[in-house]
Amino acid sequence: MALSRRNFTKMLGVAAAGAVVAPRMAMGKPAGFNINKKGGKAKMKLTFKPYPLEMQHTFTVAEYSRNSTPDVLTQIEFDGAVGYGEASMPPYLGESIATATAFLKKVNLEQFPDPFRIDDILTYVDSIAVGNPAAKASIDIALHDLLGKLVNQPLYKLWGLNPNNTPYTDFTIGIDKPEVVRAKTEEAIKMKQHLKVLKVKLGRGNDQEMIDTVRSVTNLPLYVDVNQGWKDKSKALDMIYWLKEKGVVFVEQPMPKDQIDDMAWLTEYSPLPTMADEAFQRLPDIVDKIKGVYSGINIKLMKSTGLYEAQKMITVARALDMKVMVGCMTETSCGVSAVAQLSPLVDWGDMDGNLLIKNDPFTGMKVVDGKVTLTDLPGIGIKKI
Repeated sequence: MALSRRNFTKMLGVAAAGAVVAPRMAMGKPAGFNINKKGGKAKMKLTFKPYPLEMQHTFTVAEYSRNSTPDVLTQIEFDGAVGYGEASMPPYLGESIATATAFLKKVNLEQFPDPFRIDDILTYVDSIAVGNPAAKASIDIALHDLLGKLVNQPLYKLWGLNPNNTPYTDFTIGIDKPEVVRAKTEEAIKMKQHLKVLKVKLGRGNDQEMIDTVRSVTNLPLYVDVNQGWKDKSKALDMIYWLKEKGVVFVEQPMPKDQIDDMAWLTEYSPLPTMADEAFQRLPDIVDKIKGVYSGINIKLMKSTGLYEAQKMITVARALDMKVMVGCMTETSCGVSAVAQLSPLVDWGDMDGNLLIKNDPFTGMKVVDGKVTLTDLPGIGIKKI
């Protein structure tokens, strides 16, 4: 019998006792924060609008290419404060601007008098309809941003995290012809962020050419993301041994998510960690689908329904002795800055989504000398441009 979201969370809380404790929203309420100027109770107001993201370059992975990404921006207003969120929806998630807006129209936050009742609110949002993880994440992010603003603190401080412990982040090089890959790599190396690691997309049959082309430009450490592009486990293992010699740190989603036995075999014999991405979305998947099959997980807010569940994912993964990275889709600085609040807890970061677009309406988290650098702004740490 399927467990409810809340009961599953309680079960995992017991199972993970003694493990790394997920950050908690330890916020006190400012005096009078829920009283408006007319003396009545303030209410949360949710608004949203489509905002398609325009790519800097054509983005190609093993299964598709695209020049834009569907996106919906959200706002939650309460007692003079505004929290911002977003739903970024690349093709494989199965969401669209139409599905996201249809879901968001069903959400009634005015029924909750207290925005700090985050478990009640997000359990309600999750119960409205199955699926829709990015649409749900857009509410979760905006709600967390709102709560941080109501107490005038950034989330990482409220969670007791050290901003000096953030990881380096990569910059993604998509699949393309050698001359284009070379130009993109040279452009990345010259970026003002002074990157320390690159992520290379593989899986279209030109893997060695991709790596050799990048290596003709730089010796920086590399992450690789195959996006389910390898089908034969023996060939995949041979390729991973070759990649290790080329300075690759880990391999993300090397095989199709439904080839579970092959993937478990590959992880057992791989000289590099294997990280799950498309193979999981929600919290129960870590135990049901990932344990014993991959070395670790790549947490993305658009899959996990937001920060609240992502926190619990980190706790469970650490209890199972798994590696953890946080990543993003093609997103604005809103989504990227939100997931960056959790980054002091993880091994690796893949937070370049805002660097891949040309119409970012926010400023927020920065990459300084290759390292994720958090702001002191309250909430998720962003400003509207």
